Amino acid sequence: MMKDDLELIDKYSSAPLKVLVSGANGFMGSQLTAFLRLAGHSVMRLVRHKQEVRSDTVYWDPIEGQFSKQDFEGFDAVFHLAGAPIAHRWTKKYRKKLFTSRCRDTWLLSQVLSRLYSPPKTVISASAVGFYGDCKEKVTEFSPAGEGFLSSLCKQWEMALEAIEQRGCRVVCARFGVVLGVKGGMLHQILPLYRLGLGGRIGSGNQYLSWIGIDDAIGALYHLLMTESLNKAVNLVAPHPVKQKEFSSILATKLRRPHFFHLPSTLISLALGDMGKEMLLASSQVYPQKLLESGYSFRYPYLQEALNEII
Repeated sequence: MMKDDLELIDKYSSAPLKVLVSGANGFMGSQLTAFLRLAGHSVMRLVRHKQEVRSDTVYWDPIEGQFSKQDFEGFDAVFHLAGAPIAHRWTKKYRKKLFTSRCRDTWLLSQVLSRLYSPPKTVISASAVGFYGDCKEKVTEFSPAGEGFLSSLCKQWEMALEAIEQRGCRVVCARFGVVLGVKGGMLHQILPLYRLGLGGRIGSGNQYLSWIGIDDAIGALYHLLMTESLNKAVNLVAPHPVKQKEFSSILATKLRRPHFFHLPSTLISLALGDMGKEMLLASSQVYPQKLLESGYSFRYPYLQEALNEII
């Protein structure tokens, strides 16, 4: 892994950059921060709790509007990865929380950055392949938005960056698929069930799952940072999505466990509502056209390879 990391760093020639990362304590943000520092860049973490303030942090409270504009000056790039988890039952209250953390806070950050004397040259903000809705056919970055709550959320999330884009900043919306890693995300949640032999088909099992290994997610984010030709939406998914039943079979076989368990669609819909329908039962067949055309080389383009490394 270290060898692959060093080869990726060596691929791009760059003077040390000053980078601000929101969500730096999260599943992806913590690993991105470590990678950027390994590559020789100066990284500051954007935090919203005063007890987290350290020499390597920038403090802001978007709810109360507490921040120092000067603290945001002088960054070459900003990664905005913070936000409430999407995989949660979408009650009316939680939908509001998602909008607040994903859309409003992104808009506020965009406003702050756009009013700086020296705004960043690049802003890379997280988004999701849920933008495309239920896509049974292959979609790329040039495909239109789908329907449903998640698609609407993603559209507003990405539009929230308009202010900083109008300042001439290169804005990239990283549309993530399911990020696979043992320290967080979906895989971290389902591994205990699969180890108990409770893995299996969800609904028909024929719905596609667009995924990416955590190492490729970090590598792709670094590629976005270093590739100035990339802007707007970029799909961060492996080039070979799989059907849910295939994913279950490969994971269970890797763990040497059965995978006979079945969750019917009706039960998913009753228990989880729209979240279950849009995240577990909808198909996501997304292709990383921009990543591949811009020269990114996936470490693990196939699911079996990724799981062999991750688990």
